[in-house]
Amino acid sequence: MLKKIGVEHLRVGMHLHELCGSWMEHPFWRSKFTITDPEDVRRVVDSGIKEVWIDVEKGDDVPGSESIEEVHAAVEETLQQVALPETAPAPAPAPVAVSVPVPAVAKEAPKRVSMAVEAQRAAKICATAKDAVTSMFHEARMGKAVDAEAAAELVEEIASSVMRNPGALISLARLKTVDDYTYMHSVAVCALMIAVGRQLGLDEKQIRDAGTAGLLHDLGKAMMPMEVLNKPGKLTDEEFAIIKSHPESGHRMLLEGSGVSPMVLDVCIHHHEKMDGSGYPHHLSGDQISLHAKMGAVCDVYDAITSNRPYKAGWDPAESIRKMTEWCKGHFEERIFQAFVKSIGIYPTGSLVKLTSGRLAVVVEQSEKSLLMPHVKAFFSTKSQSYITPELLDLSKPGSTEKIVSREDAAKWGIKNIDQFWMA
Repeated sequence: MLKKIGVEHLRVGMHLHELCGSWMEHPFWRSKFTITDPEDVRRVVDSGIKEVWIDVEKGDDVPGSESIEEVHAAVEETLQQVALPETAPAPAPAPVAVSVPVPAVAKEAPKRVSMAVEAQRAAKICATAKDAVTSMFHEARMGKAVDAEAAAELVEEIASSVMRNPGALISLARLKTVDDYTYMHSVAVCALMIAVGRQLGLDEKQIRDAGTAGLLHDLGKAMMPMEVLNKPGKLTDEEFAIIKSHPESGHRMLLEGSGVSPMVLDVCIHHHEKMDGSGYPHHLSGDQISLHAKMGAVCDVYDAITSNRPYKAGWDPAESIRKMTEWCKGHFEERIFQAFVKSIGIYPTGSLVKLTSGRLAVVVEQSEKSLLMPHVKAFFSTKSQSYITPELLDLSKPGSTEKIVSREDAAKWGIKNIDQFWMA
């Protein structure tokens, strides 16, 4: 039985069924759970949400609030007591406004917007998603079962951002600290899986499932010792064996939870398999690996090698694409890898490139016309070895005289914090 109550009545022991606000407004990765910690009550109150729905059959009740069933019964009783003239036909009962949760209505697909427009919204989604995934992993460490369906709102927000502009959230999620890596890696792979799924023409359900799979693919790392997970140096054989157990650990944890689709389970346990059979844990090869696990493998590797890790700095995005092209034959299925490149670009956002004029530029956005002609921001002269006034250039614009002639290494030119140029 559901009841709507003000947050001032929320107490430990109640079962939250729904928070009356969007996922972006509340601090939880899920909205249906029994409150066991007073801190959760404080977090709801501090979020600014005014009302919540509780399920009194699954948790404690609060006196003085009305359930949906009680409201309907009261309305029905009132209508039956209304005296109607005998000579007049009985009019249809006037609609009565009853505050009840309604099923989500299919939304119109978000329209594509520029990087500049989406970046601020994507930054907020990244920040909220990181907190949500951190909470999810913490609960998993504490032995609480994971409800995959509870992550639906989070995946939906990420999917909407990717549809508006894939470069914004994907690029921002790449900028993670060493401490944030495990959590933001999950967010980044979720976004990449959605982008690749769209490029491959998967239907909407498959795309959302792919996003959920990306979000949960590394759940097993919640059970890995932190001193091994964040070790700054090379892992010993014993430590590497521990890390290699995370797909199976995650798979077991998901089986113990609820609402987990076969796709999510498959990607979780098989995202480290390789086309040549040299992956783990089952050494699958070729067609033994599912489409979705192949997608997971590409997305997982790209975010891993472009991110700063305890033991190495992340590679430039364009250099990472080049390296992955070299690995493609043994590691990835070519069709999946090509779809991946089409979804993020040959020169992904954040790549440092050299132009025909001798200027260095950072890629700020992909062009819908050509993968070879993105939008860039020129900011450094290789001739004078100095910074210049930044200039935004659309290389796909008719009459443009600038072209990309090479990828460049920022360290070679003494350039630090290159991300500040495309983020601005």
